[in-house]
Amino acid sequence: MIIPELPEFLTKLGGADYKGLIISLFTLTAMISRPFSGKLADRLGRKPVIIFGGLVCLICSLFYPLLTTLFGFFMLRLFHGFSTGFSPTGVSAYVSDIIPANKRGEAMGFIGTAGAVGMASGPAIGGAVALRFGLDTMFYTSSFFALVAVAITLSVKETLKGRHEVSWALLKIQKRDLFDPLVIAPCLVMVLAAYAYGAVYTLMPDHGKHLGIENKGLLFTYLTVSSLVVRFIAGKASDIYGRVPVLKVTVLLIVISMLIIGLADEPWMLIVGISIYGLAQGSTSPTLLAWATDLSSEQHRGRGIASLYISMELGIGVGALTSGFVYGNSAENIFTSFAICSTLALVALSFLFIHSNRKKV
Repeated sequence: MIIPELPEFLTKLGGADYKGLIISLFTLTAMISRPFSGKLADRLGRKPVIIFGGLVCLICSLFYPLLTTLFGFFMLRLFHGFSTGFSPTGVSAYVSDIIPANKRGEAMGFIGTAGAVGMASGPAIGGAVALRFGLDTMFYTSSFFALVAVAITLSVKETLKGRHEVSWALLKIQKRDLFDPLVIAPCLVMVLAAYAYGAVYTLMPDHGKHLGIENKGLLFTYLTVSSLVVRFIAGKASDIYGRVPVLKVTVLLIVISMLIIGLADEPWMLIVGISIYGLAQGSTSPTLLAWATDLSSEQHRGRGIASLYISMELGIGVGALTSGFVYGNSAENIFTSFAICSTLALVALSFLFIHSNRKKV
């Protein structure tokens, strides 16, 4: 809801040259918090992890209207990252507890679809509210939705068995909690593919503005609606045909879509590119999540899922920061920014072919 308007909000605070930090600071905290959320999800329970993330989102959205300095904005973005660092980890672990393995891809597709509904409606609603009622009202509306999410989570039953009691020892992170080596293959693909996500969310508002698109949130709506359309199909397809075969197709779409977006000089071309990327992203994320869950051990499923999300945040954060730097507030650098995204996705595609050939051998 708030991401499409944050570049303009930051510009009004005097930080036009730091747009790459909008996403990268957020994902930095999310990435750092993943080992904690994974461990807590495996020890304390899925619900507390989800609820904590929701409460962070609720509180942060209330504080944005109070900001008057760049330092305050960036500190809040750092703290806001805890929402993504905790809630998705808890949700994915919760779903994996209640869904059989042979339907895991389809189930992750459902979860992805639910997220896509929010991601599709959020930017459009946020943009419309901001245009009609102002940015403050948009932030308060975002906070309200976070409150509803927390209320829903409170109504479901915990799925983790043998929960530990709350203690400071649970916050002590050891080396083995940082990354699960069993999921290194999907994590590598995630890092390379997620770079494009960071670039898209950082540059799309300005790119759309250069091409005359007033409501920047609509571009994200095209992205998420197209991802919504494909999630059911892709998730189920990965259960039938395998995770890697599906990923070969979806990562190829990332390569193509990034080139189209970079070359776009008309609104319709940008919409086509972002819609194709939506199809790719909507298929890639749940398939990688199902693949990582397949490879994770049952007793450390939260850790395996957290490892994948760490890779996602690393890719998004680097993508946002690097693309913001390469772009440099100049429309002439748009193509270069997205060509880098396409190149990295091509590297991921090559790895998938190498990985599948090794498995055959």
